[in-house]
Amino acid sequence: MHRYRSHTCAALRKSDVGSTVRLSGWVHRVRDHGGILFIDLRDHYGLTQIVASPDSPAFKLAETVRGEWVIRVDGEVKARTDDTINPNMPTGEIEIFAREIEVLSAAKELPLPVFGELDYPEDIRLKYRFLDLRRDTLHKNIMARTKIISAMRRRMSEIGFTEFSTPILTASSPEGARDFLVPSRIHPGNFYALPQAPQQYKQLIMMSGFDRYFQIAPCFRDEDPRADRLPGEFYQLDIEMSFVEQNDVLSTMEPVLRGIFEEFANGKPVTQEFPRISYDVAMRKYGSDKPDLRNPIEMEAVTEHFAGSGFKVFANMIANDPKVEVWAIPAKTGGSRAFCDRMNSWAQGEGQPGLGYIFWRKEGEALEGAGPLAKNIGPERTEAIRTQLGLGEGDAVFFVAGDPKKFVSFAGAARTRAGEELNLVDRDQFKLCWIVDFPFFEWLEEEKKIDFAHNPFSMPQGGIDALEHQDPLTIKAFQYDMVCNGFEIASGGIRNHLPETMVKAFEAVGHSRETVEERFGALYRAFQYGAPPHGGMAAGIDRIVMLLVGAKNLREITMFPMNQQAYDLLMNAPSEVSQAQLRDLHIRLNPVKKEV
Repeated sequence: MHRYRSHTCAALRKSDVGSTVRLSGWVHRVRDHGGILFIDLRDHYGLTQIVASPDSPAFKLAETVRGEWVIRVDGEVKARTDDTINPNMPTGEIEIFAREIEVLSAAKELPLPVFGELDYPEDIRLKYRFLDLRRDTLHKNIMARTKIISAMRRRMSEIGFTEFSTPILTASSPEGARDFLVPSRIHPGNFYALPQAPQQYKQLIMMSGFDRYFQIAPCFRDEDPRADRLPGEFYQLDIEMSFVEQNDVLSTMEPVLRGIFEEFANGKPVTQEFPRISYDVAMRKYGSDKPDLRNPIEMEAVTEHFAGSGFKVFANMIANDPKVEVWAIPAKTGGSRAFCDRMNSWAQGEGQPGLGYIFWRKEGEALEGAGPLAKNIGPERTEAIRTQLGLGEGDAVFFVAGDPKKFVSFAGAARTRAGEELNLVDRDQFKLCWIVDFPFFEWLEEEKKIDFAHNPFSMPQGGIDALEHQDPLTIKAFQYDMVCNGFEIASGGIRNHLPETMVKAFEAVGHSRETVEERFGALYRAFQYGAPPHGGMAAGIDRIVMLLVGAKNLREITMFPMNQQAYDLLMNAPSEVSQAQLRDLHIRLNPVKKEV
C-alpha cells in the first residue's frame, strides 16, 4: 500500500464497504459522541468520516488530535446506518473504522478557524492565507478559477487561436495607468516596465504574420485599489485577429464568452444573443456605459412635457439653455409617498437638491397623478408622461434636469437605486451585452484640451478623413466593451494600422509625429512594412470568475492577493532592500518624510 494513501478523501463509496484503505489529510473537526470519536478528515478532494471506538488500537492517539493536524489513517470501510447517512457528502454513505493513526504533522493553535468559515478580519485572513485557502468556499473558488481558465484555453484553441507568450520585462508606456518600473543593473539609470497589457506586442504579432493570437496574460498597473480591480496585477484573456472588421471580432468572441458563462453558471440563464447598444444610447437609457440589464428600468427624455409648464424650475431651465433636458426614471411598483420620499432623501445625500417625482393612484374610478410636480404641470401633461412611459396605478417616476453630460452619472445611480429598492433586479441570471460606438476623443475641462476617450490605438470611424474634416468630439471609434450584470468584463477595438492615420490621431491630442515615433517606435515602424487590418479584445478573467462564483470581492477568487493598501501581508511586500542591492542597481533612495 502507498505510504500515505490508497484513496483520496472524496473517493470512497458504498461499493468499497469491507475494503481496507489508507487516507491522509487534515483533521477538519473532531466530535465526541458518548466516548466514540468521529473525525472528519479533509484533503483537496473532499471529506471522509473516520470513527475511532474505545476498543480500537487507534483510539488513544485519536483522543489527542486537534483541528488541522495532518494525519494518516488506516482502517476498514463500513456502511453507515440509514439514520446516519449524510446525503450532502459524496462519501456520506460510508465511514472508516480506524485501526491505525499516524500524526504526520501537528498544528499550533489556529489564528483563524478553517471549519465553519466564520467571518474574520481581512488582515488576519491575508497574513495566514495558507489557512484561509483551506476553507471550503475559497478553495472551491480557486478551483473554479482554474477550470474557467482551462475552458477559455480549450475554447480558443478549438476556433483556431494559438497561444503565444509576450515579454514581462518591457518598455515604459506613457499612456494609461502608472507603470511598475524595474531598474536595470546592466544599463545603469535605465528601467524596464512590467506590461500594463500586451497591447503593442499582440499587434506586432499580427504584423509578424500570425493570424489568431490569444494569451492568458498577466497585466501590471500601479493604480489605486478599486472595488472591481485588485492592486498591482490582474489577468485577462487577451486576443488579436488579422483581416477582420468589428463584427468579425464580436461574432467570434460572443460564443466563447457565452459558452464560458453557460458552462459555469450552475443553471442560471445566460443571454443568448448579446444586444449591441451604442454608447450614446446606453448613457441615455441607463446612465452608464456598463449597464446592468437585469434592471428593467429604462430612462427616457420628457423635456417637451415640462417646456412652458407650470413647474417653473424646469420650465425656466429649458427656456434659458438649449442644452437642458429633463429625463424620466420610471419606477414600476414605486407609487407610494414613502418610497418617493426615501428616494428624494437619498438624492440629497448624494449632494443633489432632490428628485422630483409623480406617482399614480386611484381616486374612485379615476387614475390620477399625485405629488407636487403633478399639481404644477396639470393633469394633461401628467397623463402624457404616464402614457409615454407605460406606467399605471401604483407606479412612480422620478425626474432629473439640466445638461445631461453633468447629470448622467447621477441619473444612472438613481436608476440603480430604484431598481434595487423595489426589488426589480432579477439577480438569478447573467445578462450580457456589447457597448459599441464609443467616442474617440473626449474634452478635458481642467486641461482645456481633448484627449483619447478610450484606447489611442483604435481606428476612428471614418479613418483619416474624419480626423481631418470632422469635429473631433463627434468622431466615434471602432471600440467595444462586453458588459455583464453591470460589470465591464471585456474591452477591445479594431486597431489603427495605418501610420499616417495614427500620427493624425495623436496630433489631434497634441503629440507630434516625432513623439509618436519615439514613444511607439516599434508599432510605427511595423506599420511601414505591410500591416494587416487587425483587431481584438481582452476579457477580464478576475471579474468573470467573480461573477460566476457569486463572490462579492476579487480577493475571494484570487489565491494570494494584496490588501486594499497594495500590501502583501503574507510575504511582507513591498519591503526594504539592502544597500548592496541598491548599489548593484545604481540607485540611491531619497524617501519623502511623512508629516507628523
